[in-house]
Amino acid sequence: MGEFYPKSDLIGTPIKEGKTICYTAKSGRNMTEEPSKSETPLPEKLLIDDPMNFPFHAAYVVYAELFDHINNDDARADLNRNIEALKENRINPETFYRNIAHHRQMGPDQRRERFSLQTQRKRDWRKKAQRQDRIKRHKK
Repeated sequence: MGEFYPKSDLIGTPIKEGKTICYTAKSGRNMTEEPSKSETPLPEKLLIDDPMNFPFHAAYVVYAELFDHINNDDARADLNRNIEALKENRINPETFYRNIAHHRQMGPDQRRERFSLQTQRKRDWRKKAQRQDRIKRHKK
């Protein structure tokens, strides 16, 4: 039995020429390195909703929506601190909304549209409602 690969075949391989690709994790560290223990954990959304307490529930809904749309870890940690303080009654709802107001700044894609409300006289409204009822009754 002879050699599997003649020496002439190994000369042009990527390993010999140093053209191999080494992949690293998205964090920039080598995949074989141990993660450092000094890193702070990423803030996670707190699941402390209380539907029976309406002011807190309304604040929690605002908190959850903001938490889902914000990508900044510091802002998420700030939201967590504020909702925890509200849950423990260390701050009131007004203070909570004041503390998170800078996170709620509206972006360029979120403009407030003008709201238009058309009014009509009661007699006109009744005529219109009666006409719609009459049409609906005869469509059967």
